[in-house]
Amino acid sequence: METFQDYFNVSMQLLGALALLIYGMKVMSEALQKLAGPQLRHILGAMTTNRFTGMLTGAFVTCAVQSSSATTVMTVSFVNAGLLTLAQAISVIMGANIGTTLTAWIMSLGYNVDLTVVLYPAFFIGIILIYLRKYRYIGDFLFGIAFMFLSLVTLSATGKAMDLGNNEAVVSFFASFDTNSYSTIFIFLLIGTVITGIVQSSAAVMAITILLCSTGVLPIYLGIALVMGENIGTTATANLAALGANTQARRAALAHLLFNVIGVIWIMCVFYPFVNMVCDIVGYDPEAGGQAHLLPITLAMFHTCFNVTNTAVLIGFIPVLERLCYWLIKDNKKEAENSFRLQYIGNNIMQTPEIAVLQAQKETMRFAERVYSLFEMVKTMLDETNKDKCAKLFSQIEQEEDFSDKLELAIAHYLEKVSDAHLSDDTKDKIRQMMREISELESISDSCYNLARSFNRCQELNLKFTPELTDNVRKMMQLTDDALKEMNLLIKGPREQQNMNETFRIENEINGLRNKLKAENIINVDNRKYDYSLGTMYIDIINECEKLGDYVVNVVEARLKKNV
Repeated sequence: METFQDYFNVSMQLLGALALLIYGMKVMSEALQKLAGPQLRHILGAMTTNRFTGMLTGAFVTCAVQSSSATTVMTVSFVNAGLLTLAQAISVIMGANIGTTLTAWIMSLGYNVDLTVVLYPAFFIGIILIYLRKYRYIGDFLFGIAFMFLSLVTLSATGKAMDLGNNEAVVSFFASFDTNSYSTIFIFLLIGTVITGIVQSSAAVMAITILLCSTGVLPIYLGIALVMGENIGTTATANLAALGANTQARRAALAHLLFNVIGVIWIMCVFYPFVNMVCDIVGYDPEAGGQAHLLPITLAMFHTCFNVTNTAVLIGFIPVLERLCYWLIKDNKKEAENSFRLQYIGNNIMQTPEIAVLQAQKETMRFAERVYSLFEMVKTMLDETNKDKCAKLFSQIEQEEDFSDKLELAIAHYLEKVSDAHLSDDTKDKIRQMMREISELESISDSCYNLARSFNRCQELNLKFTPELTDNVRKMMQLTDDALKEMNLLIKGPREQQNMNETFRIENEINGLRNKLKAENIINVDNRKYDYSLGTMYIDIINECEKLGDYVVNVVEARLKKNV
């Protein structure tokens, strides 16, 4: 019973340490992403001009946030939002694989250096910074890295307590595998892939591998096979994230998988010479045994050599990888149709709030474009004389207006979910501004529907505008069209370089024309130029255009943070 209790305690220590490692990595990565959120967006957008700068960007960002999964998921998000091309994304992903090797070096440090001296001061300083709030993200980072190192210290101590090197059952189990057989290497590669795919953390599997190798029970060849499996298994995160994304984003996630699988295939062809070369660099002799302190360093060195070499080999074949992804994942014809679907926001895309807000902004731009297209459809109804064609056009406008209602709710729901995260004041402002934007855009679509209904009603009642009235409506609608065009320009452009002068000028012109036409209408009805019912319908259209112009001003004010 005592033996069982000992094994139970050690097992719980091992599982707890692994959980602490995963949590520490998560906290540290999220804190770094929040600290550098806007900068990461600009870096990824500006530094991917060619495949080499893209690769360097991926390596730099991954080193900064200490998570290749975060970088690849971020990259998939950017492809989903149309901010990166597939070729740019592939180069970033290649760099992310190089950047993630830093994690292995940090772990090898944790196994070879006593880190307890810095652990508890890091916890103490971290909690002070968290309570200061202004520096809470730095505090979160310190907590995360302290948890990670605490887990490594615990794992190292647990490994020594387990004394696996003197456990005959464990030693004989691993000794039963022929390390010179490719089938054995392949089995351990699959084990590494499956475990990493399940736990969604290559760091945890790397920690287990280092633990087993450092105790001397797991031969270096089998440990390296597990490391290769981790490289494939870690791609599961991005592929899961891309499930709810568009076709291009799914291709980017597939490219990540293909890149790692191709790398493993060619390294398997030269497995033993390559591993022996890495061992020679470190000074470790696989045949002699012993030298347990060099095993974590050997694993980290292999991880680095493998990913750097794989990138060097495949970076010239990015166009080929791109074509292969296009061939494997065909264009989705339904995405090109006008059926309701969020184009830039995917339900399963994981990212920092900064990137989430950016994607929502892209969706808002798309919303504004659709609203303008809706108004263009309404304009065609003014000159449509066929009653059946007019009714069909009105039905299409009705469907489009229903689409706008759904789009507003979907974006608002997404922003509400983003609001649940810990946000900076600037990001909170962006969300409030966007909430107002989408509300006013939906009001514009309502106005378009009201205009279309008025035109359709005129057809049903056989009300014919006089040439003068038709010309006046056309003038008002042209001004409204100008206002919508200006709104779309302001929404798409950099906020800092925009102003509302043109919007206000058009709005004043709309108001002046509305007042003039209303006054003329009263006189014309009194003089029996046309009957009261036609005059009422005419003024309803003029007033609706003026209301639509007001909604445009509200959108622009929200976009430029005026009166928000």
